[in-house]
Amino acid sequence: MKKVKLALLTAALAASSLAMAQDKAALVKQFVDLQRPGVESLARGLVEQSSAPIAAAGSQYLQTQVPAEKREAAAKAADAELKKYFDDAYPIVRDKAVQLAPGALGPIMEQNFSEDELKQLLAWISSPLSKKYQEINPKLQQALTEKLVAETRATIEPKMVALDSSVAKALGAPTNPQAGGGAAPKAAPAKAPAKK
Repeated sequence: MKKVKLALLTAALAASSLAMAQDKAALVKQFVDLQRPGVESLARGLVEQSSAPIAAAGSQYLQTQVPAEKREAAAKAADAELKKYFDDAYPIVRDKAVQLAPGALGPIMEQNFSEDELKQLLAWISSPLSKKYQEINPKLQQALTEKLVAETRATIEPKMVALDSSVAKALGAPTNPQAGGGAAPKAAPAKAPAKK
């Protein structure tokens, strides 16, 4: 009789543990599903970062090597190529990120949060206050970024020019003594055609 009671108790505990694990797994899945916009944003950022050095080098070349009268057309052609790359690469990276998110995020969430904490987290993420914060967060980041760039530009740009020259020398590539003056003229040609 004791063995039967022990077996029933063991079965009940196992069933209870399984149900709790399934509930926690369902909560983690719900969390990962709610994170999809962030996962897609991460993918977008990675694709944009991957082409940023090419865009920067192209911009530098455009300002220093392309005759002024041909810059606008060359810039449009280069922008079209960058857009084509993004339109091709982003869906690939986005879809793979969405596919990988449950396996990458799920175990970490399950290990670090209790079922009750997951419920609280999901309640907060789904709340109107959280949604409002998520909507305004890009504006907050943009405001800080603009201020930070404005405040550090004069200090950082010469360092970037020096780095560019140092790396070019280290690689044995030709250096461009006019590289420091390329940023200011860059904005003027873009604005002039728009005013016409």
